[in-house]
Amino acid sequence: MIIPSIDIINGKVVRLYQGKYSCKTIYKNKIRDIISDYCSKGISLIHLVDLDGASNPKKRQVHIIQDILSNFNINLQVGGGIRSSEDLRVLFELGVKRIVVGSSAIHTPDKVDYWLKKYGSNRIVLALDLKIANNGCKEVVIDAWRCSSGKNVETLINRFTLSGLKYVLCTDVLRDGTLFGPNFNLYRDLSSTFKNIHFQASGGIGSLKDIILVKQSGVRSVIVGRALLEKKINLIEAIKCWQNG
Repeated sequence: MIIPSIDIINGKVVRLYQGKYSCKTIYKNKIRDIISDYCSKGISLIHLVDLDGASNPKKRQVHIIQDILSNFNINLQVGGGIRSSEDLRVLFELGVKRIVVGSSAIHTPDKVDYWLKKYGSNRIVLALDLKIANNGCKEVVIDAWRCSSGKNVETLINRFTLSGLKYVLCTDVLRDGTLFGPNFNLYRDLSSTFKNIHFQASGGIGSLKDIILVKQSGVRSVIVGRALLEKKINLIEAIKCWQNG
């Protein structure tokens, strides 16, 4: 499925280039207007990234999440600095469908095991942000992509599969926000290796051809952010491409 992505800082819709807060674009479009448009085109799930929460969980924009869920018949997949069981409790009580966890999988893996078992595999998404080394190693990076985790993606997926992992959001960080196209080889490799994992491809989508090729790689969903916000891709056409790909 096509999953539109909305990143927010201080209530404003933004996009970062390769995850860098210093390289952000701020859009004039209001969150409500964007979501209303997506809903009118048949979108059922939106990926919402709270970048304030990612940098400081105490600044999580809960009021925006609550406003969206109160005013739209839409499911949210929310990420950004999810580090505690209290974070999950608050978001799930608001009505969030899925919660995305990233760095916690490295810092507190046992806690992530617990969340997967408590809430179920349909409600937790493991976000793995990657840098591909020259030797092909898929290195997972954490803490807003500033640090190496010392782990590769295969090791982490195998580890959390034992706790029921189902959804993995995988981003090649050098492609994120670039519109240069996703890493098709990465998704083809992961999808063939882990056939029971529902991969969400993220990073670099810039054309309808990208949509078709990423679908053919075997992933179950694709997250599209900047290309939709800047009208590089027509959402209805993208949905058709995905359905027919």
